[in-house]
Order: sequence, then C-alpha cells, then structure tokens
Amino acid sequence: MSFLAELWDFMRVRKKFWLLPIMIMVLFFGGLIVLTKGSAVAPFIYTIF
Repeated sequence: MSFLAELWDFMRVRKKFWLLPIMIMVLFFGGLIVLTKGSAVAPFIYTIF
C-alpha cells in the first residue's frame, strides 16, 4: 500500500496527473488477465471482447 501512496505523492508533487489514466488501465487489464486465468468469470469476459 505504501507504493500507491508514494506513486500518488510523486504524481501530485511533480504534476504528472496524466499518468493516472494509464495506471488505471494497466490495473484494469491486469485484473482481467488474473480473472481469465481459470475462474468461472472467464467465459463472460471473453464475450466482452
């Protein structure tokens, strides 16, 4: 959790708010990869794409 706090402090101090949408999308797609790895949610995710 401290990594996220440090990342937020970095973006706030250095005015790098354009990184926020990139980080959100990376986390979103990472979550999709984890969910499709072998769960019951996988068939539903495949129908989205």
